[in-house]
Amino acid sequence: MKQLKISNTLSKTKELFKPINPKNITMYACGPTVYDDPHVGNARSLVIFDLLFRVLKKIYGDNNVTYVRNITDVDDKIIDIAKEKNLPIEKITKEVTKQFHSACKNLNCLNPTVEPKATEHVEPMIKMTNSLIKKGFAYVNKGHVYFEISSFKNYGKLSNKNLDELKAGSRVEVSSFKKNPLDFVLWKPSEDKDPGWDSPWGRGRPGWHLECSVMSEKYLGKEFDIHGGGLDLVFPHHENEIAQSCSNNSTRTMANYWIHNGFLTMDKEKMSKSLGNIVSISNAVEEYNGQIIRLALLSSHYKQPLDWNKKLLDQQKNTLDKWYSLYDKKFNNQEIPDCFECLLDDLNTPEYISKLHELYNEALKGDDNKKKSFNNACRLIGIFNEDKNSWEKYKKKSVKVSEKFIISQINERLKARKNGDFKLADKIRDDLFKEGVLIEDKKDKTKWKYK
Repeated sequence: MKQLKISNTLSKTKELFKPINPKNITMYACGPTVYDDPHVGNARSLVIFDLLFRVLKKIYGDNNVTYVRNITDVDDKIIDIAKEKNLPIEKITKEVTKQFHSACKNLNCLNPTVEPKATEHVEPMIKMTNSLIKKGFAYVNKGHVYFEISSFKNYGKLSNKNLDELKAGSRVEVSSFKKNPLDFVLWKPSEDKDPGWDSPWGRGRPGWHLECSVMSEKYLGKEFDIHGGGLDLVFPHHENEIAQSCSNNSTRTMANYWIHNGFLTMDKEKMSKSLGNIVSISNAVEEYNGQIIRLALLSSHYKQPLDWNKKLLDQQKNTLDKWYSLYDKKFNNQEIPDCFECLLDDLNTPEYISKLHELYNEALKGDDNKKKSFNNACRLIGIFNEDKNSWEKYKKKSVKVSEKFIISQINERLKARKNGDFKLADKIRDDLFKEGVLIEDKKDKTKWKYK
């Protein structure tokens, strides 16, 4: 059996992956909080953990991997935006969940094994909160229930920080109800108009960290193999999940491997709403095919930052256009290509893509086995999910100028060349190229195609 090495945030090393049960690999990734249209920063986690899911299925078998990705549909952000827009919360969560699923489809992400919603698991959340109080890990103060971080001796191990460092640099909720600023909420009171459930501490709703602990335990058990998410979730979210789960279940660990992907930047600046440089997935796929976005997200190693810009996307578009010349629908993804070894080394997608370029060049020579291997290798990472006709339609659709305009410009260029005005001829060629049209001169004729 092929063996996977993966970087573990908990141990700060790249480790050989040893599952608890090779017949049931268990993985949890934090899904969206459905308050706003998902953006390309969210898409990176989505694509990375979809790739890991695919790799694990290849190693251990399609039916031997359980992948849980939750939906947080009760949260302060959702409540705030519903009030801002004066809309029912259910309308917000339903619409954003629909947008999220559309993004998953556009990025060719496989459906997770289970996709639990927080609102469907409130009862076990109340049960865990009650258990933590009884065991002395949590306390109640005026309808609020907080986890007392001083009761958990390993707090800070995941983020590799001591409590003083965490206090100094953390972005945690400030509240006079807490004993310690780092104590985090398990349950909070709800106003009459806000979502709420009856509990022993009054009508309220669960804390965000609690939701993931409860849902992961329900579907994967008290200890499971892999927990993943973006780098921004290491602290406080994942740190808090570990504290409450291990305390409640008297376990050494919650998940054995913690995997985090790096941030996305926009033209070298961190993506943030305050800077106004957030790009939604729905807007991105209006301009670029989902395969282009997926390949762009895989172009850098998942642990490293990735700068999101037009040059990156255009490069992937040109690569896929080239690769699609060898697309063949009769080749499916049954065989594991040689370059699969790259993915076993901590999902080394840059090296894998480099090998794909080599395989493409070999397949161009006409060897059917190489062509088959190339097609399989593309499908393994989630591209080539559309046939050649669909790709050509996308290219045609992405060009904003009409065929009539293209032909008129080619005729103008031919006149310029005939008159010796090569500067104008070059300008027309370059302008068409910018519009997504590639022209080629052959003797006295000029041919064109969508690039």
